[in-house]
Amino acid sequence: MERLADIKKIAVLRANAAGDFIFMLPAMEALHHTYPDAEIVLLGQSWHATFLHGRPSPIDRVIIVPAYKGINAASNSEVSAEEQAQFFSRMQAEHFDLALQMQSGGKQANEFLLKLKARVTAGLSIPDAPALDRSHPYTIFQHEMLRCQEIVSLVGVPKDSYMQLQLVVTDSDLEESLQVVPEDTQPLVALYPGGNTSRYRWPGDKFARIGDALAREGAHIVITGTAQESELTAQVVREMQAPALELGGQLTASGLCGLFSRCRLVIANDSVAYHLANATGTTTIGIYWCINMLSTNPLNRQRQHPFISWQLNCPTCGHNQLYRKCGHPDSLVADISSDDVLTCAKELLKVRTSPNTFH
Repeated sequence: MERLADIKKIAVLRANAAGDFIFMLPAMEALHHTYPDAEIVLLGQSWHATFLHGRPSPIDRVIIVPAYKGINAASNSEVSAEEQAQFFSRMQAEHFDLALQMQSGGKQANEFLLKLKARVTAGLSIPDAPALDRSHPYTIFQHEMLRCQEIVSLVGVPKDSYMQLQLVVTDSDLEESLQVVPEDTQPLVALYPGGNTSRYRWPGDKFARIGDALAREGAHIVITGTAQESELTAQVVREMQAPALELGGQLTASGLCGLFSRCRLVIANDSVAYHLANATGTTTIGIYWCINMLSTNPLNRQRQHPFISWQLNCPTCGHNQLYRKCGHPDSLVADISSDDVLTCAKELLKVRTSPNTFH
């Protein structure tokens, strides 16, 4: 579609998780290139504002969205009608020329976007969602980066013009990481055994085996995770024979960017941490369940090396997980060979890649 005229201020609705944010960045770069004089305003969460503060990016400003069902609050959550009314009053006073719905294809997201009263609206739609001026149908099995590119193409951005995940690593990112992991002459390798659900986590003993083997190769091993994953990180350290630094809950997302940018290699489950590492330009090995590869797999293999499990049936009950989840917590990626991952990791450690350049 054609480029719009007289676009000075653009609102982008994507008030969800960090992984979703990372996959929108190439589309935001393309949007900025197409509308270089426009201010791009992300309607997001408080963590977006913290993470983007002082970080060069195509996003000029973050406005925090109040609790709104279907956007950043569950359907059974309490929300404040007064707070929402005040928010939309402020947004209408912004006089957005363009508003992009990159949140979902649901009814609530389009309803939310229309309340901004932007001159032009565009985004994803399911059949019974309120109509936007320009829209693409929402489909389930689509790569998130390509989905975002299709949205911005509705307003004249060339398709697939920016396809590289890229985050600028700031001095403050590096400073935070150095406070926890001081500089060392040994090559730094980070292992991330966490993730949203146990179904998509590689067993901790396999991470421990990889850590021990790479420590024997001379690597300095660090085990990363959120505060909620500290038991997982501690388990891997306990199961390792070699010394390793346990970092569960000790780094913010910014600090992780700093740490990952210093690593020779990051080995992680498909997770926010894995995609952060990819976006910093670090060499990575990712552990994937096959279905998740459709929406989040790395689109190049220069630095990113995914290993894929094709296990569809639950190890406990045998139920096929493709169409309906059975609820058992058993890992669907445990069958990925630690020997294969270790062979790849050793080869990658031998390769002297150019330094991470996203600084």
